[in-house]
Amino acid sequence: MFIVAGVSGNTGRVVADTLLAQRQPVTVVVRDAAKGDPWRAKGATVATLSLDDSPALTDLLSTAQGAYLLCPPNNAAADFLADRAQFVRKLATAVQASAVPHIVFLSSVGAQHAAGTGPIRSLHHAEELLAGAARGITFLRAAYFFENWASGVASATSDSILHSFFTPGRAIPMISTTDIGRFAAEHLLSAVTGPRIVEISGPAEYTPEDIAAAFGKALNRSVHLVTHPAEAVVPALLSFGVSPSVATLVQEMYQGINSGHVDYERNGRTFRRGTVTAEEAIANMIG
Repeated sequence: MFIVAGVSGNTGRVVADTLLAQRQPVTVVVRDAAKGDPWRAKGATVATLSLDDSPALTDLLSTAQGAYLLCPPNNAAADFLADRAQFVRKLATAVQASAVPHIVFLSSVGAQHAAGTGPIRSLHHAEELLAGAARGITFLRAAYFFENWASGVASATSDSILHSFFTPGRAIPMISTTDIGRFAAEHLLSAVTGPRIVEISGPAEYTPEDIAAAFGKALNRSVHLVTHPAEAVVPALLSFGVSPSVATLVQEMYQGINSGHVDYERNGRTFRRGTVTAEEAIANMIG
C-alpha cells in the first residue's frame, strides 16, 4: 500500500492518479472527509487525518510500503519557520515510529542551504530531520513551479500584462506540478535505503520573457512583461493578506533566485528533466 498526501493540491493528485493507473494500492490522506469521495470512486482507500497528528499518521504509515509526503505552506503563520519546524518534527516522529520503508518528500532547489532562501529554509530543516528519521527517503528538489505564475492569469487576461519579480533575460529552472507528481510516483516504486536526493526541472530553463510569451500564445495576443524589484514583494503580498513573516521570506527567496543562490546543488546529485513545457503549463492554467 502506498500512502499519498496532498491529493487536494496539484502534486499529490498526480502521484495518486499515476499509481492508480498502474493498479497500485493507494491510500490518500485528506483532512476533509468529503474530499475523499472522488478518490473512493477511483478505487483508492481514504484516510481522514491531519499530517501533524503524529499518532494517527504513525498508525497509517505502519501499514505502508511507501508514502509521498510534503510540508504544505501556512501563509498565515506569524512565524513561518517556527510553525513549519513544529510541523516537520511531528511528521518525522511519525515516520520514525512507523518504520515505513520508504518516503518520497517534496523539497526544493536550494534546500542544501541553511540561509538566504526564504521559505525554502524550512525544507532544509525538513531534509536534515527526515534523513535521520526515515529508513529510506527520496528528497525531490523541485525547481520553481510553473503553477506559481497562476497569480498572473487575471492581469494577463484583462490587461495583457504579466508582473514579475525575476531578473529580466535571466533563465531559471522551472517545472510543472504534473512532472513533479510523475517523478514522485516513479521514485515511490524504486525504494532506497538511506537518503537519496533527486533534483528535478522542466525540459528547459525559462526567462520571465519566455513566460510572458507563453501567456501571449495561450491568449492569442501580445502580453507585456512588467518587472518589479524584489523589494516590492512584501507590500504586494501583505495586500493579499499574507503574514509579514511569510512576505519577508518570499522576498528573500526571490532575491536568492535572482542572485543564483537558489539553484541546483549539482555535486553529483541525480538530475532529471520533465516533459511539460512552459507553453503547455500556462495553456492549462488559462483553460
